[in-house]
Amino acid sequence: MTQAQSEGIRTGVQLIDVSEHADGQRLDNFLLSRLKGLPKSHLYRLIRKGEVRLNKKRCKPDSRLTAGDIVRVAPLRLSAQAPAAVPGASLVQLLGSSVLYEDDHLLAVNKPAGLAVHAGSGLRIGLIEALRSMAGEGQFRELVHRLDKDTSGCILIAKNGKVLKMLQADLKQKVMAKTYQALVHGVWPKDLHQVDVSLHKHQPHAGERIVTVQADGKASLTRFRLLQSFAGASLVEAMPVTGRTHQIRVHCQYAGHPIIGDSKYTFDRRHDFGAVRHLNLHAASLCFRHPVSGQSLTVAAPLRDEMKSLIDRLDEEKRR
Repeated sequence: MTQAQSEGIRTGVQLIDVSEHADGQRLDNFLLSRLKGLPKSHLYRLIRKGEVRLNKKRCKPDSRLTAGDIVRVAPLRLSAQAPAAVPGASLVQLLGSSVLYEDDHLLAVNKPAGLAVHAGSGLRIGLIEALRSMAGEGQFRELVHRLDKDTSGCILIAKNGKVLKMLQADLKQKVMAKTYQALVHGVWPKDLHQVDVSLHKHQPHAGERIVTVQADGKASLTRFRLLQSFAGASLVEAMPVTGRTHQIRVHCQYAGHPIIGDSKYTFDRRHDFGAVRHLNLHAASLCFRHPVSGQSLTVAAPLRDEMKSLIDRLDEEKRR
């Protein structure tokens, strides 16, 4: 490592104009995306000490920005950063063909199974980093919500901070409806229409999360509908009313029908369905209110080939 790399990069006073893309964005997220190499704890300390000013006034990490605002940042020393990860040609092609809807304000993508929504835990690139790279320098792209790495299907991306804020508000107020399809172990009872049990998230080790049913956990409700039954398996529709981590996966496990391919929440040996690479959970559709036009939109993602092939095989076996 060179001396310049060990010392990092010194900056002078920075005056950053807030563009329309960042309208409605939180101050901390706005700065973290621009001050590469600045730890979040250091940024919060700067804000607390008044070394970050919004329109010449003291501010808070969760202050919301408006287009035309000016953010003043005192001189800093930023850590030298490795070059940003760039998606390979195959990933660019895959994501380009996975766009379900796009306009000037938002983007809906059929996320491939096996692709994390963001970098971290040893991953240099995820869905959002790839989409930012594809959009080009200075273009805003941010996740409206998340999907597990091994879950495929519909995910929304905002193209500016104001749209992000509005969509996340609708998500919180349950204006947005999500529908999933899951292929589960066993024959799902026709009269089992919902699972309403509280969930608690544990993180015993760094980077590892496990969710359990717990009476004093957070209220969690998922509505279910049986779509098809097979020999030793069922295809169900799941509509989460709340949005807890791993909610559908744990509610299926609690009902006695864990999702096929879910090694984290399948605790006993089940029917062997052959080599299953990923979790058989798919975000099939999203119904939401367009944040600009107010129009009701529904985007639907076709099942990935691997999951569709397993369903076709089970259906064929059932007919024999």
